[in-house]
Amino acid sequence: MATALITGASSGLGAEFARQLAARGADLVLVARDRAALEELAGSLRARFGVEVDVLAADLLDPDARDTVVARLADARHPVDILVNNAGFGMPLAFECNDIEAEVRHLRLHDEVAMRLAHAALGTMLPRGSGRIINVASIAAFMPRSTYGAVKAWLVSFSRWANAAYSARGVTVTAVCPGFVHTRFHERLGLPPGEEGIAGWMWLDAPAVVAEALRDAARGRSVSIPSRRYKALAVLVRLLPDALVARLGQRGR
Repeated sequence: MATALITGASSGLGAEFARQLAARGADLVLVARDRAALEELAGSLRARFGVEVDVLAADLLDPDARDTVVARLADARHPVDILVNNAGFGMPLAFECNDIEAEVRHLRLHDEVAMRLAHAALGTMLPRGSGRIINVASIAAFMPRSTYGAVKAWLVSFSRWANAAYSARGVTVTAVCPGFVHTRFHERLGLPPGEEGIAGWMWLDAPAVVAEALRDAARGRSVSIPSRRYKALAVLVRLLPDALVARLGQRGR
């Protein structure tokens, strides 16, 4: 039986990864700041799927809390087979108006924390010759889109390199790059549903995104872009001038 550790697991894509992996029989380690939400999700998954679910309530920007998660990943006696780096948050696009310390926390959570957790996971996966690391990035990684696109671009670049470096040793690394997904991510930015200025056809549902991500990870792909519409968009934006793509990227968050 596989064990999966998922960060940002209390809601949104993280919770959906937990549900779909539990449905496949995986035991889980759920990580997020909100212990109550984690315990509620853990109870429902135990009851529905009969899997073991551990809860680690941790603010990954707190070094001591982060190191607790690192230690769990490094525990060779209780190996983690699948790491899902999903924790993250968004920032307003006007970088010059944002608090710089908030921007630094944004950078650290998306990139430094994901790097540290991946490093810890590789320490036990490579000796076993098996494992999967899934880094939740964004279609914004392919666009000049303030610091959110920048931090996600790092995740994609790292995942592409790591998959090439480690897949021959049994460990795959996949960056998942969804577009706009129906989750609480936008609500937490203070935007009620319908106020994103994004056409309805551009929105994706979390179950479909996660299902495609897990399929691509199982196939050993370094990058997963859920849905044909966003695959086409990722190709298109590479052909357009940066100034035009940056203007298009100002829609939504």
